[in-house]
This record gives sequence, structure tokens and C-alpha cells, in this order.
Amino acid sequence: MPETWDYTLYIPNDPRAVTICRRTLRLILTMHGLIGLADTAELLAAELVSNAVRHTKGPAALRVRRSPEGVVWIGAWDADPVPPEPPGSLEVVTDREQGRGLGLVVACADCWGWQPSARFGERGKYVWCELGVA
Repeated sequence: MPETWDYTLYIPNDPRAVTICRRTLRLILTMHGLIGLADTAELLAAELVSNAVRHTKGPAALRVRRSPEGVVWIGAWDADPVPPEPPGSLEVVTDREQGRGLGLVVACADCWGWQPSARFGERGKYVWCELGVA
């Protein structure tokens, strides 16, 4: 059975938090012997966290965990309960300045989703994706 773990990094609504989350995620994966996932995981976390910071005004959080099945889950919580916009196809959104984030998540992750969630005493949502460990 694979080792399981669960980390949560609470972040302010600040664009600099995206870089902090990426570097923290890389360190977590490296320390758990999963450096092979780091590049893809960083891209996914950056998209999820930047959406949380860019489109909301409250606090946010990055959660990274490894399930008993060996799947790495990456998710971002934000203080906006409104569901995310459906992701566009990468062929359609490639030339846009914005709106590519969830399209990249769909293209790179094994699966993704969202659910209502509350933290810090505020209603919000949790947008997540998963990566299988080879």
C-alpha cells in the first residue's frame, strides 16, 4: 500500500502566492520521491491557485494529498461559491490571454472536478484534479 499524506497551505489573496504554492508543491513531491510528477503538478497547481487568487477577494488554500490508491490530488479552495466556468478546448482558447487555465487542467490531469466547500467560516468552492503515480 502506498504512503499517504495530506498537506494544506493557507494563502492570502495575493498573486505572489502562486509562486509560493508551486515551490511548496515541488518540495512536497520531491521529499516523497515523486519528482517525476513535479512539472505537471506545478502547472496544475499554478492554474488552480491563480484562478482562486485572481477571481476572488478572500483567502485561499492549496491542498495536496496522496490517497491510499496512490493518486496525487491537487486542489485549490477559494471564497467564491460560484462554480468555475466550464473549461474550453485548448484548440479554442490557445490564443487567448485568459481562460486557458481549466483547459490545461483537463488536458494534463487524469480527472478534475469541483465541489462546494467552506473554510475560514466562509462558503466557497474546492476545485481539484488528480494525477496517477506511475
